[in-house]
Amino acid sequence: MKATSPEIQCPRLGEPYLLTPGPLTTSYKVKEQMLRDWGSWDDDFRAMTQEIRTRLLALIDDGDEAYDCVPMQGSGSFSVEAMLGTFIPASGKALVLANGSYGKRSAQTLEYLKRDHVVLDKGDYLPPRGEMVAQILAQDLAITHVVAIHCETSSGILNPIEEISEATYAAGRVLLIDSMSAFGALPLEASQIRFEALVSSANKCIEGVPGFGFVIARKTALEAAKGNSHSLCLDLHAQWAHMNKTGQWRYTPPTHVVAAFLEALRAHQAEGGVAARGARYRENRDVIVKGMRKLGLETLLKDRWLSPIIVTFFCPADPKFEFAQFYDVMKQKGFIIYPGKLTKLDSFRIGCIGQMDANVMRQVVIAAQEALDEMGVVGGAPPAAALEERKRLLA
Repeated sequence: MKATSPEIQCPRLGEPYLLTPGPLTTSYKVKEQMLRDWGSWDDDFRAMTQEIRTRLLALIDDGDEAYDCVPMQGSGSFSVEAMLGTFIPASGKALVLANGSYGKRSAQTLEYLKRDHVVLDKGDYLPPRGEMVAQILAQDLAITHVVAIHCETSSGILNPIEEISEATYAAGRVLLIDSMSAFGALPLEASQIRFEALVSSANKCIEGVPGFGFVIARKTALEAAKGNSHSLCLDLHAQWAHMNKTGQWRYTPPTHVVAAFLEALRAHQAEGGVAARGARYRENRDVIVKGMRKLGLETLLKDRWLSPIIVTFFCPADPKFEFAQFYDVMKQKGFIIYPGKLTKLDSFRIGCIGQMDANVMRQVVIAAQEALDEMGVVGGAPPAAALEERKRLLA
C-alpha cells in the first residue's frame, strides 16, 4: 500500500490505514515526536504551546488580532463543552442547528449545563439553511447564540456555514462553530465568515494525535466570559488568562501530544496549508465515491452536500452482506472503516482525511470489491426502502 505523493507516508508494516474522521493515520515524523518527554513548566515546552497558538490563529487569517487561541485538554467533546459553557451565560439561549449526532450532542450538552436552547433538526440528509435560521431568530428574540456544526461527520454533510453566519449576525446574534472535523482543510477565514468562537481538535485535519482540542475565539468574547463557566477545568476564560500570564496550561497538558501536533502543524504548512490539505481530501473523496458507486454502492448524500471529510454509504440490500464481516475483511486487507451512525438506516462510513492520497483510496475500492466478492455479495445496491426514504425527505 504505497502512496505516490512524497508528502504521504505509509503506516508501519502491519498497521492499517484508519479510514475514520479522527483518530486518523499520522506520519512517521508526527509519531516520532512522542518519543521525548517534556516538562510542562519548561521554557521549551511553553514556547511550543505558544507556537501552536500562533500557527492556529494564522489559519483563520487573523490580521487584526481580534482572536486568540485557547488549547484545552481532553477529546474534542471536552472543548465543545468548554466553548458552550464559557460563552453561553446562564441567562442566554441557544439555537442549535442539528442534522446528525454532533448537533444533537451539543443540544445534550446544553441540557447538562442547564442552558436554555431550541433545536432545528434537519435529519440526516439536509443542511440548515440561512433563511431558516433568520426566520427562527426573528420569531424568538430570546435567542442569543447560534450553534452550528461545520461538517456533520455522522452523515458526512458539509453545512453552509457562510450563509448561517450571515443570517446570525444580520439578526444581531453571535455564532459558535463546531469545526471539529473540518478546520484545517476547509476555509474558515475570519475576514470572510464572522463567528464568536470555533472549536476543533488535534486529531483531525491537522493530522495530529488525540489528547487536546482548541478554541479560537474573539478576545472580547473571552474577556466578557469571565465567571460564565459551569466547570473549574473547562473554563476557557481561566485557561486563556493563565496561559497569557504564565505561558503554561493550568493543569497537566498532554505534552507528547502537543509535541506531535506542532510537527503536524509544520507539515500542514509545508504541504500548502488549508488549500492544499483540502484539495488532497477532495481528491480522496472523489476517488472513493466514484469507485464505490461503480461497485453499486450508493452514497447517503447527493453530490452537492458531500464533504471531503467522510462519506456515508448505504449498506447493500443483499442478504449476504453483514457489516461486521465486511469490517473484519477490510481490516485484514489493511483498512479500518467506520460504522454508520444513522438512526433509521444501515450504513457505513469511509473517511477521506489523514495521511492518505488518491492512490490509497483506489486501493480501498479494490479491497472493498474483494471483500464483497469473498462474502458472496452480488450487488451493492441499498434497500429500496432506503432510497424511497431519501427521496421522500428530499422532496
